[in-house]
Amino acid sequence: MAHALHDGYTDMIYVLLPVWQTEFGLGYGALAMLRGIYAGTMACLQLASGRLAQRIGSRATLALGTLLAALGYGAAGMSGSLIGLCVALAVSGAGSSTQHPLASGAVSRVYGRDARGPLGVYNFAGDLGKAALPAALSLLLTTVAWRPALWAMSVAGCLAAVSLALFLPTIARKGESKHQGAAGGKHAGAPGFRLLLSIGVLDTAVRMGLLTFLPFLLRAKGLSDGMQGTALALVFIGGAAGKFACGWLGQRVGVTGTVLVTEGATAALILAVLWCPLMPALVLLPILGVMLNGTSSVLYGSVPDLAAPGDTERAFAWFYTGAIASGAAAPVAYGLLGDHFGVHLATVATAMTAVVIVPMALVLRPYLHRAGAPA
Repeated sequence: MAHALHDGYTDMIYVLLPVWQTEFGLGYGALAMLRGIYAGTMACLQLASGRLAQRIGSRATLALGTLLAALGYGAAGMSGSLIGLCVALAVSGAGSSTQHPLASGAVSRVYGRDARGPLGVYNFAGDLGKAALPAALSLLLTTVAWRPALWAMSVAGCLAAVSLALFLPTIARKGESKHQGAAGGKHAGAPGFRLLLSIGVLDTAVRMGLLTFLPFLLRAKGLSDGMQGTALALVFIGGAAGKFACGWLGQRVGVTGTVLVTEGATAALILAVLWCPLMPALVLLPILGVMLNGTSSVLYGSVPDLAAPGDTERAFAWFYTGAIASGAAAPVAYGLLGDHFGVHLATVATAMTAVVIVPMALVLRPYLHRAGAPA
């Protein structure tokens, strides 16, 4: 539930970008900055959230973070200026920094060597939130203004925070299973994990860069603002399916083969959506979602394999910090590219970034093999 809510909160911003563009008269670079403020705050506080959890416990930290994220969106609905909106998004992003490292580390501790499947379910829950909350917000925007719509979403987050405080079980910190990093920690773990992190950073850059431009591409093709959330939901539903499909594929053909398929298909589908008319582009969105999110599923599952022994939770914190920081910086970079060269060329740049990941995956393969992971 926590993953669904926080990921939904993160991706609601994409539905709001066209609204804020009209409200504040912003360019693509400035819109990307709004997204970057939320994601950047969330990225910078990942490690700090882990340290806080060691002091007051994971349940209290996660519940307080969820409450802070909800209150931040409530404050965004009350903001009367662009500066106030930026501050509110920073507050909400700070709250969301608690979720990824604590939940991933808990799943890994509980399931040990069998954590790859449960981590896939955990990531799938996040995609459900990405599909449900932006779609719900989009429907609200057809009946009320954006400020009351954000207040309603804030109330839902406050209720979730109370539920976490009351019902989330306490998960004791146990010793990590010996297989986690045993083969790859001292030798393959350091360079292998850095390479895995680099791939995760670029993969996130592709996903966040494309999602920043997708509402504007679809609007140019004739899609109404009221349908933007539905279109994004198609991408996120496909992404949820991709978590399961690529997790299964990764176990059978290996991480490298899965990444080659997903990144190559991502590049081809981005270009297809860019140049297709509206209806064919909408049909391609779920397939694009499968490929966009499929890579992340196998990357997250490989973190325990390449982490140093006993350091899985910290490795997850570093991985999410890098990925989320990329999610903050990449839209700004692509947004500035869009301001100077147009949305179409900036979108092509996201496809080319996906192509760059292919040779990196080939280099990662021997590290995974030495760590005993499905390479």
